[in-house]
Amino acid sequence: MCDQRKEALAYCFPKEPAEAERIIEDARYITEKTGVKQHDLLLVLGSGLVNTICGLGTERIRIPISDLASVPVPAAEGHGKELVSLDVKHGGKTHHLLVCTGRSHLYEGYDPQLLCRLARICAMTGVKAAFLTNAGGCLHDWNLGDVMAITDHVNLSGASPFNGPVFVDIWQIWDAELTAALRRHTSREGIYAILRGPEFQTKAESVMMRSNGIDMVGMSTILEAIALHQLGVRVCGISVTSDLSFSDTPTEHNAVLNAVRNSLPCVRECVLSVLDKIG
Repeated sequence: MCDQRKEALAYCFPKEPAEAERIIEDARYITEKTGVKQHDLLLVLGSGLVNTICGLGTERIRIPISDLASVPVPAAEGHGKELVSLDVKHGGKTHHLLVCTGRSHLYEGYDPQLLCRLARICAMTGVKAAFLTNAGGCLHDWNLGDVMAITDHVNLSGASPFNGPVFVDIWQIWDAELTAALRRHTSREGIYAILRGPEFQTKAESVMMRSNGIDMVGMSTILEAIALHQLGVRVCGISVTSDLSFSDTPTEHNAVLNAVRNSLPCVRECVLSVLDKIG
């Protein structure tokens, strides 16, 4: 891992240098277990998207997230509990992917720093870029299963991955080149907002967000995106439409599952497109 990332990590924990060292130790553990000196891409899978990696490449190893000290194990429905090191043959070469098959959330009661710990550990393994995915609520008359490339975000959670550092530049978190690569395959692009949850937004809140330019809303992704960006990782992401926030009738659970399942080929194509860009 480069000295620049070590310095950026230390900046996150000015009063807790031991915390930064623990993150580095966990990153070394992943490197040793996978046998990969540097993964090309970190892929974080959101609700119902764990099967994205099926057929995508050859698994090297699965590491239980519980192996990593003080990292919360994903518990939400539709989330996996492992890290997977994956070799993907594409474009005449073999790419190394580090996959988080699930994530934890603010609504589960976790401190934001703890919530971002896994993302920071993965960053300290040396990943070049991160592709973050989620299933979210749509604030437009779109279709279930539509995939939106995230161009920017609005943090409505009231939380930050930092506790001490000031004036961290997050003007341009979402990498323009990688987002353009995603747009070759996604049907939509737009702005994603995070709410703390666990309750969904009211109709009035949906109207407010849409009138302020927000296209999709969920309860994840943004804090880890900020944390990864601060450590020098290129970030891109998508949100899969799994809920129609302006529908007069509740979205049926089976319809949500089918929509997410039908989006998997698009998500896989997005992964390969990002790999083309990062080399």
